[in-house]
Amino acid sequence: MEQDYEMRYLKSLAKLYPTIAAASTEIINLQSILNLPKGTEHFLTDIHGEYEQFLHVLKNGSGSVRRKIDEEFGNTLSSRDKKSLATLIYYPKLKLELVEKTEDNLEDWYKITLHRLIQICKRVASKYTRSKVRKALPKDFSYVIEELITEKEEVQDKEAYYNSILNTIIRIGSAKEMIIALSNLIQRLVIDHIHIVGDIFDRGPGPHIIMDRLMTYHSVDIQWGNHDVVWMGAAAGHKASIANVIRIAARYGNLDMLEEGYGINLIPLANFAMNTYGNDKCSCFKINYDKEEYNTKDLEWDCRMQKAIAIIQFKLESQVIMRRPEFEMEDRLLLDKIDYEAGTIQLEGKVYPLSDTNFPTVDPKNPYELSAAEQEVMDRLQSAFMKCEKLQKHVRFLFSHGSLYKIFNSNLLYHGCMPLNEDGSFKKVKVFGTEYSGKALYDILEIYARKGYYSVLDKEEREKGQDILWYIWSNGNSPVFGKDKMTTFERYLIKDKETHHEEKNPYYRYIEKEETVNRILEEFGLDITQSHIINGHMPVQLSKGETPVKCNGKLLIIDGGFSKAYQKVTGIAGYTLVYNSYGLRLVAHDPFTSMEDAIAKETDIHSESMVVEQVMRRRLVADTDIGKELQHTIKELESLLSAYRHGIINEKI
Repeated sequence: MEQDYEMRYLKSLAKLYPTIAAASTEIINLQSILNLPKGTEHFLTDIHGEYEQFLHVLKNGSGSVRRKIDEEFGNTLSSRDKKSLATLIYYPKLKLELVEKTEDNLEDWYKITLHRLIQICKRVASKYTRSKVRKALPKDFSYVIEELITEKEEVQDKEAYYNSILNTIIRIGSAKEMIIALSNLIQRLVIDHIHIVGDIFDRGPGPHIIMDRLMTYHSVDIQWGNHDVVWMGAAAGHKASIANVIRIAARYGNLDMLEEGYGINLIPLANFAMNTYGNDKCSCFKINYDKEEYNTKDLEWDCRMQKAIAIIQFKLESQVIMRRPEFEMEDRLLLDKIDYEAGTIQLEGKVYPLSDTNFPTVDPKNPYELSAAEQEVMDRLQSAFMKCEKLQKHVRFLFSHGSLYKIFNSNLLYHGCMPLNEDGSFKKVKVFGTEYSGKALYDILEIYARKGYYSVLDKEEREKGQDILWYIWSNGNSPVFGKDKMTTFERYLIKDKETHHEEKNPYYRYIEKEETVNRILEEFGLDITQSHIINGHMPVQLSKGETPVKCNGKLLIIDGGFSKAYQKVTGIAGYTLVYNSYGLRLVAHDPFTSMEDAIAKETDIHSESMVVEQVMRRRLVADTDIGKELQHTIKELESLLSAYRHGIINEKI
């Protein structure tokens, strides 16, 4: 039976490689790829809608472009010329517009610049096969660029040959387009693959811009963060998730992103807020806004909309908790703990005064039921989210290119934590009647998350899945949340900060212990001697002496505060991780000022890099997951060759 299957497979393979020559050529090609340096991986996390900084870090490869310039030109170029060249590579179109206005001898500038860009292109292309570089070439200039970056042994006077090509490009008026093409190619080749370790959405103004860019990126995977998951739930039509998404957008002054970025109609909510809270200042529902970008004329109305959707959220979340007792979240049922006449609430045996007591839509006898007006608002918002083509496209991309965790080149990537007990053991969590822990917990939650979006025919499984998406966002046992509760209600309505505390999972204490990290790696089938955990979600407070590197580099927490809301706490503006053929390099970034400054003043993000791990032998493609697949393919092709040579399968000549 096994022999029959192998023969069927070889015959199928023979359709692709019908001759000994074809199979032999492919073996030689794959073997040559195995001996190339591994491609550079780029890890980013907790971007939180900060699209300008994200796009810049993507363009400069966390300093990889500048390092290539330094390697290529050393001391032969001044620091100023290097900065100018780097800026041109990041923003070629906009930089060229400035150069054309200020440069006296444009033809000479074109010639010098094209020479420099070609040198950088040669360097970044050197670790790839010609075939891979050819696929990355821009269509309009593919032939010319390939000529310029490929060594031609048969040409006697190479300098004259290349100068002739460049002079022709300048003479026919194509220099600008060629510079743009070369710059984009350098950006494309300097990073081979990007990992987004969660939280693209919320807080910042441009998650939709980030998603648009990721969808055009040549090679990417995403590990879902809790903020991504709540948007996935909202796109699936889960009303509690929709309320969370809108409330957070209002909280950070980003309702424009919903209306203009995604085309979500918020007029029904605005009208409801005006009719219900028109005379209420809603001062407990302040906006955490960017002074430079937020239009304060909307401030009072955004506060009212935030309060309106927050009260709706508290009701909808409570409905989920009551229909899913297995979530064990009864302690978050708070509206029935309020004494509406006294304006107080009782929590864990203590009575606290409420900062806001105006709840016109809450019926004290049935506090978790939406009013008729609230129900109408949510029905219309649910329809808007589910019919939003752009949002649905983005969320489908999150599902197709994402997961709760990923194993890639012997590294384990996830956003939050492995839920642990107080003694450090894996926590057993019940999901619809069955207990799961460790890797199995991640797997079952992801299965239900996908059902919540894709299960069209099985309504019960779809509803379970949608509730699980909300559970992943906010439950104390969720791997991507990692705290005992989400105290949104308390932070809005109770001044006493002891009620605001969210206890972190014991994971965050145990990751200082190498045996815990080893146990997690082993749970996912990884070799503890050469694997790492790449972790997002919890901002590293560098200003308080925290370090992102744990257990001698086995675990790296790379959330350093891309989000402006966190930068005062962390002291930096985000970490990124670069993993190339020489090892792992952690890069800490200063805040990004603006694209305008980056172009006009040639100010790159100042970054400090730290070598986390340097390998004794340069890593090759053969050492990667792709390398293992290629080696497997080589063995199969060798079996096909043997079958040809023994007459078991006939060549098709």
